[in-house]
Amino acid sequence: MTTAHRTIDSAAREHAQELIRAWDPRPTVSGSALGSILGRVTSVDQVGVEERVASLRTRSIKKASKLWALDLAIRMMDLTTLEGKDTPGKIHALCQKAMRPMPGDPTIPSVAAVCVYPALVADAKEALKGSTVRVASVATGFPSGQTFRDIKVAETKAAIEAGADEVDMVIDRGAFLSGDYYAVFEEIVAVKDACGPTHLKVILETGELETYDNVRRASVLAMAAGADFIKTSTGKVVPAATLPVTLVMLEAIRDFERQTGRQVGMKPAGGIRVAKEAIQYLVVLYETLGPRWMSPDWFRFGASSLLNDVLMQIEKERTGRYQGPDHFTLD
Repeated sequence: MTTAHRTIDSAAREHAQELIRAWDPRPTVSGSALGSILGRVTSVDQVGVEERVASLRTRSIKKASKLWALDLAIRMMDLTTLEGKDTPGKIHALCQKAMRPMPGDPTIPSVAAVCVYPALVADAKEALKGSTVRVASVATGFPSGQTFRDIKVAETKAAIEAGADEVDMVIDRGAFLSGDYYAVFEEIVAVKDACGPTHLKVILETGELETYDNVRRASVLAMAAGADFIKTSTGKVVPAATLPVTLVMLEAIRDFERQTGRQVGMKPAGGIRVAKEAIQYLVVLYETLGPRWMSPDWFRFGASSLLNDVLMQIEKERTGRYQGPDHFTLD
């Protein structure tokens, strides 16, 4: 291992060993043990995945179920702004919308979280004081992940000290695509150790992983390293979230729980802009993982523009007519 990939401390290594043992009986964390885990990752039937998604897309649901699904989609949403021009004022406005998506209508729930850059975590935390909305912070050199591990760990700790309830880290795709899976694994373990009890979402950036097999392999690697959630994308790469990729990741979560007994959450992010798509994701989620995952504790949407369309669809279902886009605040 090069000096750029420093060894993780003993506490983090012990945590990793516990996770590895669920998949491999050998007592130490090593490249060969991780290789054994990844070697048992089965290849993905691309045709089967895409046919399954095509079938689930056609499912129709009744009006009452649709309203329930739209309400759930809001409660599962991580309302996100990750722009270089973000300001404390923009964060404050976003947090107000997160808490009260439709002012004057108390039946519309708050979203799950607001996702921001680390330097704006304190502003979001202050704006959300007294609410149930969590603050999620990206970290580890988002979106590229191309910086030194000690900086990634320090940034993670700084975000938590500023008040982050959740951390969304990015994996080193360059290392992964070069076959250096152990470096990626150790880095996730180190960041998870820095998080302590704070929930860690691991972003795979599936649009850069090239194949469904790589997506499944990266999903298993991240879960074995301690991820509380696995997440498709940063939203900065095209394609971002897709239903076939999400199905591959959900099936990896299902198989991981069967092997280890540990439940892991899922977050598709980027490119989900309309309510119809959100409902399709919920159908795929239910059909793959079942009712236990139909909760913001185990499934999130990473979105910046989805909320307004969901609100429009709720009004349509309730009143029979659409409100214009200017009826809602801009995200």
